[in-house]
Amino acid sequence: MAEMELVGVRVEMPSSSPIALLREVGGAGRVLPIFIGAPEATAIAFALEEVVTPRPMTHDLLQNVLDDLGVSLEKITVTELREGVFIAELELHAHDGVHTVSSRPSDAIALAARTGAPIFAAEAVLDEAGYLEEPEDDPAEDPVQSEEIVEEFRDFIDSVNPEDFAT
Repeated sequence: MAEMELVGVRVEMPSSSPIALLREVGGAGRVLPIFIGAPEATAIAFALEEVVTPRPMTHDLLQNVLDDLGVSLEKITVTELREGVFIAELELHAHDGVHTVSSRPSDAIALAARTGAPIFAAEAVLDEAGYLEEPEDDPAEDPVQSEEIVEEFRDFIDSVNPEDFAT
């Protein structure tokens, strides 16, 4: 298993598909892009930006339920890539022991972003779907590219309102 950090959410062009980007902590620094849905991208972005919605979003609700039950999210792991679909697991610690729950990676990442739980990926997943960023592809190295990515992200966030998720 490799520990990962959540780099953020980007919109992949030209398809305008949101992706969550995870980067290996230490090691080779491989990047793992995971295509996700727009609602999950919004949930992750809101968690990263610490946006508070008028009513709890689904991932906030799950966090509240876990907290009320005295259950902690210890970690999430992207465990496999099966026929092009990523599979993840939540490791939950409760008074009666450890529970492992299958999850979509997007939901697991959204929950980890809220709780601060560490994120891991199986080596086989990184070997199959991870890649090394070229130095010129690193937005931190290129202020113009970095600004373009930030602008794309702002456009995405500006198109979503917290009230869209209130019921």
